[in-house]
Amino acid sequence: MKAPLDLDQLQTFIMIADTGSFTRAADEVHRTQSAVSMQMRRLEERIGKPLFEKEGRLNKLSEEGERLLGYARRMIHLNRETLSAFDDARLEGVIRIGTPDDYADRFLPEIMARFSRSNPKVELTVICEPTPGLAEHIKRGNLDLALVTHNDTRGQSEVVRREPLLWVSSANHATHEQEILPMAFGRPTCIWRRAACDLLDDMNREYRVLFSSFSATVITAAVLSGLAISVLPECALRPGMRVLGEADGFGALPECKIGIMRGHTTRPDLVDALARHISESLDNISVPAIEENGSFDFAAMAFARVKRTKPNSVLSGW
Repeated sequence: MKAPLDLDQLQTFIMIADTGSFTRAADEVHRTQSAVSMQMRRLEERIGKPLFEKEGRLNKLSEEGERLLGYARRMIHLNRETLSAFDDARLEGVIRIGTPDDYADRFLPEIMARFSRSNPKVELTVICEPTPGLAEHIKRGNLDLALVTHNDTRGQSEVVRREPLLWVSSANHATHEQEILPMAFGRPTCIWRRAACDLLDDMNREYRVLFSSFSATVITAAVLSGLAISVLPECALRPGMRVLGEADGFGALPECKIGIMRGHTTRPDLVDALARHISESLDNISVPAIEENGSFDFAAMAFARVKRTKPNSVLSGW
């Protein structure tokens, strides 16, 4: 029987992917660069596949390296979860977290289940509001942490996941073919709404806002009923929706960036633990595979590797 993988090697491998550099990874794991290089050679020997490939003077993750990364993250997370379960000094207390309801619907079940198993003595208090409201709560000290839509102009949060922002319509209606497009958007402060309206104006497409709400449930209902089209991140797609693209006359939207915003707290240990847990959990959440005709199959989930703020495709220092 083959020997198990070395968790220290996997942790170093993940750090290389996250920092984009063997040199920076060595600093993070408190090893010399030569020791990190040796770890990666041994990991490649253990896997039996090359994990890196040359691109000029740089190294990047090979196809097998990209494949290993998802497994490595899950193994390290499970290791932490296991150790936490037997730690008599494990975290306890109350932490207040906020998120928009569309993220809550898609991400919170995974996040809460895993975090509660690792930290059964921590009580989570959750509120659902749009990002501007959550930012205000953070400012006033009403929240310890918020999972929000990142705004580049404000730079309020640390980006932990990136997804395409998509035009969506009902798969059972031709709403997008109407001469004046009926739209369902968030409130005027919504950055997705502003991006969509700017693009529609550039495209010289006539439209009118038929529904306006901070509730993702309302927007989803308007789309599925064929009353309006909208823009949603990939994670918010639902059965019965159709993604509209250039073939339908709709240009590409900016990507959706999901970030973590931290408040001032007397329990930074709890906030750090939950923030790390959210980032790791989002790594393991898949999205539906979108087909060429704009429909998608929820039975065939495509693994979505998170694009972090630090590049993990091109690596230096080896």
